[in-house]
Amino acid sequence: MSIVTRHGDRGQTGLVGGVRVSKTSPRVEAYGAVDELNSQIGFARAICADAAIGALLKEIQRELFAIGGALATPAPRPGAAPPVTAAMVERLTAEVQRIEAIDGVLGDWAIPGEHAASAALDVARTVCRRAERRVVQLAETGEDVNADLLAYLNRLSDLLWILGRQIEAEAGVDAALREPESGGPKWSRAW
Repeated sequence: MSIVTRHGDRGQTGLVGGVRVSKTSPRVEAYGAVDELNSQIGFARAICADAAIGALLKEIQRELFAIGGALATPAPRPGAAPPVTAAMVERLTAEVQRIEAIDGVLGDWAIPGEHAASAALDVARTVCRRAERRVVQLAETGEDVNADLLAYLNRLSDLLWILGRQIEAEAGVDAALREPESGGPKWSRAW
């Protein structure tokens, strides 16, 4: 069996259940962005030297596969478990709060690129935000989207950002947006 099917050669793809849709449909855009996010997190994990962060990212990648599958399913099976639960969102929230409590992690906005692994996580965060926007667009078409899925992607973008800052702090890298002499408030939670 080959992965070459030729079924998509005319701009359509199959959803779970066999329904054919345009490759530009909001549903395909949503699960495609989640797939891209998963790959970007995989790249960040591949270059991250921190084993604990790598293990966390791998767990998230597994969850993203389930999320992508759910988004590729136009009519979920009755009684099927949701791909994302409130407990999963709370787990991400707890991780963000744990990292925020590490001294030196929250000092200023960061300029991406001062450390390879943190820069990869910064790219993953922006892809996560795009995936979130695509899922919102899907919901706005009237499709039923699990509310916890949206919260998960929102929280995941926070986690990816703060993981980048943790890596920089632990590496002793200064990626601060502002020069020390610029003065004024350096950090705002209003982002």
